[in-house]
Amino acid sequence: MDQRISLVTLAVTDPDRAAAFYEALGWSRAASEPGLRVFDLLGQSLALYPRADLARDMGLAEADLGTGGMTLACNTRTKAEVAQIMTRAEAAGARILRPAHDVFWGGHIGYFADPDGHVWEVAFNPFSPLAPSGAFRWAGYPDPAQSG
Repeated sequence: MDQRISLVTLAVTDPDRAAAFYEALGWSRAASEPGLRVFDLLGQSLALYPRADLARDMGLAEADLGTGGMTLACNTRTKAEVAQIMTRAEAAGARILRPAHDVFWGGHIGYFADPDGHVWEVAFNPFSPLAPSGAFRWAGYPDPAQSG
């Protein structure tokens, strides 16, 4: 298996409501099909799919899907951008779990839950600068201005 994630599917109660939330964050929808809303990301896609349908596809009872202990993360170019995104998410209907704040390792993060309870971390990591395209990798991308 290649070391990548191609598609993240979030179980949602109402795909239209969930899509409206992400559109209010400024995202553009790539596809809409019966019961499915898709947003293309940098190298992946995010799908919003009805909880009941996802459970059925897996052969599980809907209650067995659980919520999982994970976060989806969006890294930013600047510390100030964390607060901007948190404000926009709250205005779109997110529940702020922890406002933007400095953390011990030198970064700046905040957490919110989307209307279906999926937890997002918005983070500025000064040790992992983003590529000009916005792509993220753990050790960051070199600053093109410093290559020589």
